[in-house]
Amino acid sequence: MTTAAPAPPAPPRAPCRPVGDVPVLVIDPGSAARLSAIGLDRAAIFAQMHETSIPETSGCWAEPAGNFDSQLVSVGMSQWNFGTGSLQPLLKRWKKGQRGQFRRQRKALLPVYGKTIFSRDCLAVPVKAKCREKILAAHGADGKLNPVIRDEFNALFESDAMLQVQLDAYLVLLEAVRQDLLRVFPGQTITLRKVRWAVDTKVQQGGFPLDEDLARLRRKLAAMPEADRRDRLAAIFAWYGALARSIDQDGVQRDWAWNLDRWGCMLDTGRIDPEQYEMLHLTFLRSRTAIGNSGRWQALTFERRAKIILGVGSVSGRTDGECLR
Repeated sequence: MTTAAPAPPAPPRAPCRPVGDVPVLVIDPGSAARLSAIGLDRAAIFAQMHETSIPETSGCWAEPAGNFDSQLVSVGMSQWNFGTGSLQPLLKRWKKGQRGQFRRQRKALLPVYGKTIFSRDCLAVPVKAKCREKILAAHGADGKLNPVIRDEFNALFESDAMLQVQLDAYLVLLEAVRQDLLRVFPGQTITLRKVRWAVDTKVQQGGFPLDEDLARLRRKLAAMPEADRRDRLAAIFAWYGALARSIDQDGVQRDWAWNLDRWGCMLDTGRIDPEQYEMLHLTFLRSRTAIGNSGRWQALTFERRAKIILGVGSVSGRTDGECLR
């Protein structure tokens, strides 16, 4: 009896298309002028896009993910998804931009799953049951997207036309962030640190604390005795550490111990300035309301923003900065 030869391994995926400036991409002059007022010229816009993509797609324009977080499919440098309804508008804009070439381009980029992905059921918000069934059926036994649909999403989101759609969507987000910054930090200088923090907050949670919550927190900070400042921030770091060690927090297992050690070092050696101090409290205020999967990502939410604020931190196993006692 002959033994069947083992199936050949799947060919490795080619390196992803990294997020960065592409000469054919266009930024509206009006938008460019408004964003330059908060220090974001063309180079800074693409640098910010790349930074946003690091925890989302490891710096790639596409990199689709399956239903691990109950969003059905997440794809693109900002991980737009079916679950929240953020992906459907991008698909519609790409379709509209193709005009008479839509079917030909769809067949070229998505020959197997194109009809499903661009069906009325999948473009609806929320997606219809038939779409959900078909997309879930495209997941393997490991819960990940099968190689065919994964590669087709990559082909679509790495195409020049979809890069422009992603850029346009990100510019809308940046313009909204500009307005948010003026509300959250009235009368304060808008630093690059604040811009980066606000973009991450907007991408991951969609918005910022209400004015009444901001005012309450700032009243408490203003009334706080100087002797209490260290212990109050240490309590927030302890909250993050306790969450990270609990049973239902994901995405922080490789990072939390390193973060606690270095952030504690910064606190003990007086390396946290007043702006950072306030922003860490604002981050605590917002992170504890992260409700996705019943709060499963609260520690990760805090971790991402604390790294931006402090310039020292580990997210998804990637460490930046250092603090030595």
